[in-house]
Order: sequence, then C-alpha cells, then structure tokens
Amino acid sequence: MGKKVADQIVQMLADNDVRRIYAVTGDSLNELNDAVRRDGRIQWIHVRHEEAGAYAAAAEAELDGFAVCAGSCGPGHVHLINGLYDAHRSGVPLLAIASTINTPEYGVDYFQSTNTTRLFDDCSCYNEVASTPEQVPTMLQSAIQHALHHKGVAVIGLPGDVSAMDAVEPVAAKKNYRNNPVIRPNNHELAQMAAILNAGPKVTIFCGTGADEAHDEVVELAGALKAPVGYSFRGKMGMQYDNPYEVGMTGLLGLPSAYHSMHEADVILLLGTDFPYTAFMPADKKIIQVDLKPERLGRRAKLELGLCGNIKDTIAALLPIIETKQDDTFLMAQLALYEKVKDNLNIYVKDSGESHKISPEYVAHTIDRLADRNAIFTVDTGMCCVWGARYLNATGERKLLGSFNHGSMANAMPMAIGAALSHPDKQVIAFCGDGGLSMLLGDLATIHQYKLPVKIIVFNNRSLGMVKLEMEVAGLPDNQTDMVNPDFAMVALAMGFRGITVNEPDNLENALTEAFAINGPVLVNVMTNPDSLAMPPKIEWKQMAGYTTTMTKLILGGKMDEVLDTVKSNYKHLKEIL
Repeated sequence: MGKKVADQIVQMLADNDVRRIYAVTGDSLNELNDAVRRDGRIQWIHVRHEEAGAYAAAAEAELDGFAVCAGSCGPGHVHLINGLYDAHRSGVPLLAIASTINTPEYGVDYFQSTNTTRLFDDCSCYNEVASTPEQVPTMLQSAIQHALHHKGVAVIGLPGDVSAMDAVEPVAAKKNYRNNPVIRPNNHELAQMAAILNAGPKVTIFCGTGADEAHDEVVELAGALKAPVGYSFRGKMGMQYDNPYEVGMTGLLGLPSAYHSMHEADVILLLGTDFPYTAFMPADKKIIQVDLKPERLGRRAKLELGLCGNIKDTIAALLPIIETKQDDTFLMAQLALYEKVKDNLNIYVKDSGESHKISPEYVAHTIDRLADRNAIFTVDTGMCCVWGARYLNATGERKLLGSFNHGSMANAMPMAIGAALSHPDKQVIAFCGDGGLSMLLGDLATIHQYKLPVKIIVFNNRSLGMVKLEMEVAGLPDNQTDMVNPDFAMVALAMGFRGITVNEPDNLENALTEAFAINGPVLVNVMTNPDSLAMPPKIEWKQMAGYTTTMTKLILGGKMDEVLDTVKSNYKHLKEIL
C-alpha cells in the first residue's frame, strides 16, 4: 500500500519537531489519527472539547515556538475558533488542521458542511483548503512558514477523502526554515531616537512581551538614561526580575507607580508593546515606539517617532550613542513611590480574610511564595488576572500564560494542559476562576487521563467578579453575576484525582504545600471573598461616581449588608489610589 496524504502530513509535522496534536477524533479526522498511530512519533492528545485543545496547543506554541491542533468537519473545527482567535491575537505560531466534509459534497449544504475559508479568515495569517493530494504538502509547508514567521495561526482545510488518497511528492520544498535575522532601525533613525532620549531630562521606559529577550539590554539602557521601567502584563515575567529600575505595571490591572512614572516623564519609550488601553497613555508627552511589526506603530498613541526593529538588536545599536545622564532625581522619586505601593500590597496580604471569605491577595501571595522558581503559571481572564498581575513575581525562569489580548474566559485550565505536556519537568499552576473553570469543566478528565501533575487553584468567589466590578463602576447594580457552583473538589475526585477545599485562611498554606508535594494532578478549591474587588491604578471621577451610584441603588434596594461588606473589603484598594 502506498503512502497516504495523511501519512505525508504526519511525516512533515514530525520532521518539524511536532510532538502532539490536540484534537477530538472523528469521521473526517480518522485517517490522520490512524497515520499518527502508525508513525508513532506524534502523540494524539484526546481533549474533551476542541476549544480546550486549541488553548492547550497555544500554550505549547507560546512556550516552545510551534504547536498543532485539529478539529473534525463542521462543529469540531468550529469549536477551535475561540482558542485560535486567542493564539492569533497573541502572536503565537500555531497550525490548525480543520478537516472538512468530502470534496464531492461541497456546495450542496451537506451534513456538517462549513466554509472554512470564511470561518477562519479573521483569526489566521494563512487559511487555505486543499482539494487535491498535489496541493497538500506545498500548502502545509507554506502554512507552517506563515505561522512561524508571521507569528500567528495558520489553518489548513483538509477534506476527509483527500487525507485518504495516495500522496504526491511535491516539486517544492517540504522543509521549513526558522530564521532569526538582525532587525533594527537604520543609523539615521537611531540617531533621531538617541537625540530625543538624550535631550529628555525625565525618561520612562515601558516594555511589552516583545522585549522579553532584551532584559539585560533594557536594564543597561535604563541605567544610562536614569529611567524607571514599567511593563505590560505579558511583559512582566521578562522584565521584572533582577531589574533595579522597575516600577511595575500600569493599565486596568496595574499599579499607581507605573502610571505615575509615565505621566510625569518628558519622554516615554515604548519597547515591544502594543498596550491596548489608551486611557492609561499620556497624551502630552514625546513618545517613541519600537516594534518588530511596524503596522502597530502609533495605533495607541500619537508618536514623536515610530521605528521598526527587534528590541534586543535595536538597543544594542542604540547604547553606544546614548549619553549617560547624571541626574537621577526623577528615577529615585519613582522608585520611592513604587516602594510605597509595594508596602500597601504587602499590607493587603496580611489580611488573610475570614471563614469562607479568604482574601484572594493572600492566596496569590502564598502561591507565589511556595511555587518553584521555574514554575509555569496560567491565569483565567478576570479577577485571577488581577491577583496574578499583582502578586506573582518574576524570577527570570518563570512563565506566565493567559488570554491577555483576546480576554477570553476558561483559558487557564486548558493552557495548563499544554504547558504540562510540553514541559513535564516544570511545576504548572493554574489560577482558575470558578466561572472560567465551569465553562470547560470536562477537560479535567483530560488531565486525569494523561496523569498531568497540574495544580489547579480555584479562586471560588461564587461570582463573575470582574463583570461585577465593571457593572458597579458603570453605576449599575450587578445582576446575574452570582454563581451557584458544584463542589469543585468533589468534581475533581469524580474525575479521578485529588481535590481539596479550603474554607479557613489558617488552612491555606498547609493545603497548598500538600498539593504541590503530590506527584499528580490536584485541584485546590479556595473559598475566596466575593466582595474583594480590585481598582485600577487611577480611577476617573465618573467611575467613582458610578460606584457611588451603585452603592446608593443597593441601599435603596434594601441591600445595606452587601454595601457594608463591599466597602470594608475594598477600602484598602481605595487607599492605594487616593
């Protein structure tokens, strides 16, 4: 029997160091599944929901540079789409194999028919359907090249009947090329940037994940410019550690110190960041932006100068023409403010909460203290992001994954699956909201099936906490944000692994220590304070007015007890920003 198209695909993927395909098998994917089985170099990871598979693959791709997921015809590949949107917006190189109905059935509204070209067009950098065996290897090679070099999602539509046909050797290359070119502004542009930075008495540097590989260069530049260094959430793990100039994050999850540093500066240097919140970006400063993708330049703020370049290459070429500043007054003032902010955060940690209302800050801080130096963290969108942003500290070895651009719920647990499979030597800890975990609860079975030693920490506040805050600052009483949850520890037990519920603050550290010591999956269900709400680093008057309006409406509605609980729980956050 000759080699089938499915065998050819598996061979090409294995030759590109692909070790896993995350998918739910079925009908149009069965030939590919069987080819994976016969080849033996790739593991088929049987997730319970394709969305979980896409998130798991995205986590592996972000950690290791490339990964693959798949979905069967119709509903199977439609389920991939949320995870693919997240990966594409995060700049993660990912291949999605979207198998389709057989080619003779195209165009007649056949059972489980979809138009994959239209479906995936907005969340991919490559999106084609192979309708003949001749097309498959060339399209696959091109798809992988697009994913690697455009840093996004590539989609191959693969009809079930084509995957069973005899393979055809391509005329073009089957090999993929991983390049790492030097990319920086030209000498004239570098001179312009240096002139602005040298002339500005007060400079603040703000970094995103695009500066992750340039940690040492950023620190050296900050030292020369006497500049504080702020960072985005995605940039935290790459920039916070061993950095004497760091002043934390800004944005909705950030701290007043970074916000203050940016607004008090004369010049702001944005490095490898596409920070989305223009409300936190000053409008009256000279702003320089450097990004590897020039289409991003100036779309968040008016720029004095916008330059294309790899951050590491750019700073290396810039440093020789930077004049070392002598006056460090601005830098020292920002660092002093940052120390006060950190002291406030530490005060919050000392308030461990009470029975069934454990402070989430205390939980996050305790996890940070007990976790391995090279742990991989995943965080759900919502309040888990707040606690992760403020209390997880970088070491230079830790990684932090989340839906930071797409902002989807339910990402933390499936991302932990991908992280654990691709890095079995690392401790993997998922910060899960009760709302997020509930969405893809079935894939706890995947964790059990593959015996993944993931530690799932459920911040169980019995509500959609971030949505509750959003409604309240808009002047609306929260409505339908409460959660009636199952006993998550018992759910874990039913799935086949250890579950622990923590109701008392005094029991938290022992429970986490026990969980981290177990060589296998553990779910720790922590009953956190539902009234703990985090405020952004700067609250506008209209937001405060909205919050006040909400409290008034609750009082008039007879909910005085709820008002008092919320005020008591959040007075500490209000002190931080006043």
